[in-house]
Amino acid sequence: MRLPLFAATVLALGLVAAPLQARDAAPALTIPPSGVMGVGEAQLTPAFWIGLQKQPDHVILDRAAIAAENAKLLQVDPSMHDLRALPKTLTREQVAGWINGLSERPKRQMYDVEGKPLPAATLDALIDNLALSDIPAQQETRYGLVVQRASFHTFPTNLRAFNVSGDTDIDRFQETAEFPGVPVVIVHASRDGKWLFVVSPRYAAWTEKENVAEGTAAQVFGYADKTPYRVVTGASVRTVFTREVPGASQLQLDMSTRVPLLNLPPDQPVNGQTPYAAYTLQLPLRGADGKLQFTPALLQKNTDTAGDYLPLTPANIIRQAFKFLGERYGWGHAYDGRDCSGFVSDVYRSMGVQMPRNTSKQAISPALEHRAFTDKDSREARIKAARELQVGDLVYIPGHVMMVLGQRDGQPYVIHDVGGMTYRQADGSMRHIKLNAVSVTPLLPMQSNDHQTYVDRMTSIVRIRR
Repeated sequence: MRLPLFAATVLALGLVAAPLQARDAAPALTIPPSGVMGVGEAQLTPAFWIGLQKQPDHVILDRAAIAAENAKLLQVDPSMHDLRALPKTLTREQVAGWINGLSERPKRQMYDVEGKPLPAATLDALIDNLALSDIPAQQETRYGLVVQRASFHTFPTNLRAFNVSGDTDIDRFQETAEFPGVPVVIVHASRDGKWLFVVSPRYAAWTEKENVAEGTAAQVFGYADKTPYRVVTGASVRTVFTREVPGASQLQLDMSTRVPLLNLPPDQPVNGQTPYAAYTLQLPLRGADGKLQFTPALLQKNTDTAGDYLPLTPANIIRQAFKFLGERYGWGHAYDGRDCSGFVSDVYRSMGVQMPRNTSKQAISPALEHRAFTDKDSREARIKAARELQVGDLVYIPGHVMMVLGQRDGQPYVIHDVGGMTYRQADGSMRHIKLNAVSVTPLLPMQSNDHQTYVDRMTSIVRIRR
């Protein structure tokens, strides 16, 4: 059922320094009970946006082109790590560089989850636990596989830290998460022995040692390259429960996770269960000694997976993005969710397209086609660029990224993982709607503050095209 719409309307753009020019104004948008202007029940379905596309199933990049783009990303983007190209021996300088590049002592007051200031002694202990003096002059390069959804942290601790007392949504010690089967290089251990500093293709950070199993380079990269496989195309799926192998039981596999299949006889039970209605996966497992093992696990055939990465088409971009609609915002992939940059990268990775992890790196990546904006770009030029946005384009402002769904009635619409929506009402007052979730909004009305819209603050538009 379609939500009833209020008669109230708002202008699509607020004022910046001068009165809004008539040519800049977009048609007025209705406000539904949710307060999210221009978005009714119909706009909360992928079918609506797919229906606006002239060629929804047009292949934007084929598999060979995507592979070439991914290879280029590893070669030219300094935020990425080509693990296969690392030397067999790592130096103290390289290892310390990775750690010091992330684990910098906070220069401002931080607060714990109770809103209390973190004492200097606590920060001293975190720095000591880095064990930087224990890094050898040279060490053999060690490899591993992530065995479960693994949180990556700034420091070797589960302590949550916040910039503002009482604001517990953005944990500044939470960096990202990696999914089962992701290869890593293990470069250091914390002084307490509970944490490892690892380098994945997209990140270098601390993770609890239980999240990683150490193996040889041949084991790790052989697993990553193994075929055939399944790709998770739903927001997340879970393996079948098994008492026999707890580490493979109800294991969460998020969108874009690639897991190889095992070729076992269809009448041979797996973990005490028939496999005929499930896919038999091969999962990495951490042994009691921390070493890499492999185990079969079942994934029901009715889960949202595919035999390969989905074709990169406008329709698939929209469908994949909408699978996260309503998921709670999770800074650094917290809350078993994701943040704005994690959202767009997980969507694109389900179609085989790799991207840097963070907005600051995505927006400037030398491997991605992007248009940069500076203070020299006029409002007219920014509005024109916004009205030329295409499905899948990524729009960046400082600290945030949005994915374009399409154009409707002169308005570009986006889907993004966002804290809220602020816009100027018809009477000139500002209204804020708390979202804190993957949401659909028009782009032009979004205000960063009383004087600037999101369009005014655009730093870059990235287009995954040739």
